[in-house]
Amino acid sequence: MKLKLLRKELIYPVEHAPTPDAHASTLVKMADGRIAAAWFGGTAEKKPDVRIWFSVMTDGIWETPRPVSPANNIAHWNPTLFCNDNGRLILIYKEGKDPTCWYSMVTYSDDRGQTWSEPAQLVPGDVGGRGPVKNKMIALSNGTLLAPASLEDPLERWECFADISKDGGKTFEKSATVPMTRPGDDRVYMCKEELPYDCGGLIQPTAWEEKGRPGHVHMLMRSSFSFIYRTDSSDYGRTWSPAYPCGLPNNNSGLDIAQLDNGLLALVYNPVAGNWVQRTPLSVSLSNDNANSWLDTLHLETAEGEYAYPAIIPNGDRFCITYTWKRKSVAYAEVAVVED
Repeated sequence: MKLKLLRKELIYPVEHAPTPDAHASTLVKMADGRIAAAWFGGTAEKKPDVRIWFSVMTDGIWETPRPVSPANNIAHWNPTLFCNDNGRLILIYKEGKDPTCWYSMVTYSDDRGQTWSEPAQLVPGDVGGRGPVKNKMIALSNGTLLAPASLEDPLERWECFADISKDGGKTFEKSATVPMTRPGDDRVYMCKEELPYDCGGLIQPTAWEEKGRPGHVHMLMRSSFSFIYRTDSSDYGRTWSPAYPCGLPNNNSGLDIAQLDNGLLALVYNPVAGNWVQRTPLSVSLSNDNANSWLDTLHLETAEGEYAYPAIIPNGDRFCITYTWKRKSVAYAEVAVVED
């Protein structure tokens, strides 16, 4: 088996970009079968004019993007989209000046993204972020929702966990933190400059439930250690194994995984080792053994530039992908699995 690129395009041309900067896209298949995407955009990341933008593809054409979060003079970040069984769209995003003090906001649409509810805090009073931090929530076989989550505190560590909802995303219960070790964990540092690494740890996990093994949930995680790390759970994400490198390189940038109904997994990521190094190429790798090994890799982008922060979802017999395109637009791709 191998991967075949079926389609690749920009959601909007650079010359018609609604904002100078765009990043951190997400996508979802809506109840009517159409694909919707969202991302954050403004003059630049962290700027107070950054909002969440949204577009829907109808008959193969992307509509003109429009903002769906309020212009409240606070930076917005990292949207994720989820469609529940009733067709409701759930949009969760971060709000705040940086990841150490942002909080999670949630808004809903019952008309396929035409209108949205007034945003509210996902977990009232929380600071630092709850719910999905970059990658999509997934529905588990026991009916719960699992949101892959993480916290970023440069004086302590970056660390991952899962937020679990038993009521369709109305409330969340935080799982145990993913156990991890790193150089210097036995010391207390008074400032970031004392750290023997640049921040450090694991953030922005992506999750899947193993086919045929209910409750066995796995996450792959972005790291500052040059490799993608993995953790495993046998209790629907309530507790996690110690994190371990899975053998694939990571450049301290985002990644995402998705699973077809037949159990095939596709991981989209930058196959580059190093901490804060280049975000190209951007590639998709295929696994038929629960992400223990990889059959084929397809490169979506290989040129110079930033091609990063991908999102991926299953759609029938194919995968749909969005990603940052040079910070100037958001790219969309469709990839199929074919026989050699």
